[in-house]
Amino acid sequence: MPFTVLLVDDEPLDRAGLRAVLEAQPDIEVVGEAADGAAVIPLVNRLRPDVVAMDVRMPLMDGIEATRLVLRTVPDPPKILVVTTFENDEYVYEALRAGADGFLLKRARPAEIVHAVRLVAEGESLLFPAAVRQLAAEYGTSAARAALERAAFTDREAEVLRLMARGLSNAEIAAGLTVGVETVKSHVSSILAKLGARDRTQAVIAAYESGFVAPS
Repeated sequence: MPFTVLLVDDEPLDRAGLRAVLEAQPDIEVVGEAADGAAVIPLVNRLRPDVVAMDVRMPLMDGIEATRLVLRTVPDPPKILVVTTFENDEYVYEALRAGADGFLLKRARPAEIVHAVRLVAEGESLLFPAAVRQLAAEYGTSAARAALERAAFTDREAEVLRLMARGLSNAEIAAGLTVGVETVKSHVSSILAKLGARDRTQAVIAAYESGFVAPS
């Protein structure tokens, strides 16, 4: 079955460009479009896409609030890929903090766009660019540091979190540590549980905000 995608952007030309790139792939299907975040919930409930490609800046409801609504109100919500013009946009960081799963620049090459959708749909690695890592570090809080201290990671869990923060997939982490993928998945699950994180993105944000991992 192909990955299904909902496009959300107030610019028709941007939606048309993304649709053309994605629909050229045999394993990706664009199932709908919306021009504003306010239209996302009913479309997600009706179409059940695997991924929502969400513009971060829109006039009525921006991508941050739309992301929050999707994750708060939709059972088994889709993955959310934030799409924006500027890589150091604080809106992008806030959308990731709200629960978005990845980040894509509008000027990205077609191959990068396709890779981003597949990566987010599969959910085992991150699109978390250097500029956003820096923002996360700058927004560090004492609460984030306390949460990392309470987590009391084992040495191996700490190592896995550092590799997650570099954007490595479970398979890449397993290869680097010479362990099985299922072992890595177990460590990732434990890390999320100890942090109270919804997903990998939330865990990595906590790692940068706390200073546990420094932006490179």
